Amino acid sequence: MNKLQQVYKATDVGLVRKGNEDNLAVFDAVYAVADGMGGEAAGEVASQMLVDTVRQELSGRENIDAGAMQAAILSANDAIRHYVGEHPGCEGMGTTATLLHIDEGKGRAYWAHVGDSRLYLLRPGQAQLEQLTQDHSYVEDLVREGTITREEAKRHPQRNMLTRAVGAMENLLVDTGELAVAQGDTLLLATDGLMKHMTDEEITRLLQQGAADPAQILVQTALNAGGRDNVTVVVVSLT
Repeated sequence: MNKLQQVYKATDVGLVRKGNEDNLAVFDAVYAVADGMGGEAAGEVASQMLVDTVRQELSGRENIDAGAMQAAILSANDAIRHYVGEHPGCEGMGTTATLLHIDEGKGRAYWAHVGDSRLYLLRPGQAQLEQLTQDHSYVEDLVREGTITREEAKRHPQRNMLTRAVGAMENLLVDTGELAVAQGDTLLLATDGLMKHMTDEEITRLLQQGAADPAQILVQTALNAGGRDNVTVVVVSLT
């Protein structure tokens, strides 16, 4: 891990769920969060397969970019689908995947993404953090179409329905991107257990407070607000 990247991570099962289907990975300036789905142990297996495959594909590799992370997600997609083929009882399992790599030598950040976990950016002096990824969900499509409002999406009965998930489809589309980063920037990866309980404005205020462990505080805030879901957070600050 690069010494100029201060990293904080936390995950919790929450106050309602019996098991934690979230997973995370932090290695070689690569950061990943994954939120499994499928019920019973299937979601946990899917998210673990995702982070294991990402680590296997990218660990020790030079010149990681968005294309490399996209390829790692597609490898995980194949692995999960193969697993389901051998375990019919796990039909329907899958996972979100949000990956980030920061190359400080180039001053660039690269990301790849599937599902409704998120990647945010907060710059010094910025009034509110910016969501870099787009949710792949049914309600997000309705919001973009203007059919429902952002507030209505939070209460929609199908708000948890994903339109893309790793392992759920043969021809998976992976969103990718890159951007310039600099000293003072903060990047946040989070599963939807955080966003269910905190608005972007609340997350921004907490990150701006400069807490000793912002990831743990974000997770605890979600738990204090009800903890209806597993919640996982990785915060990367460029010092």
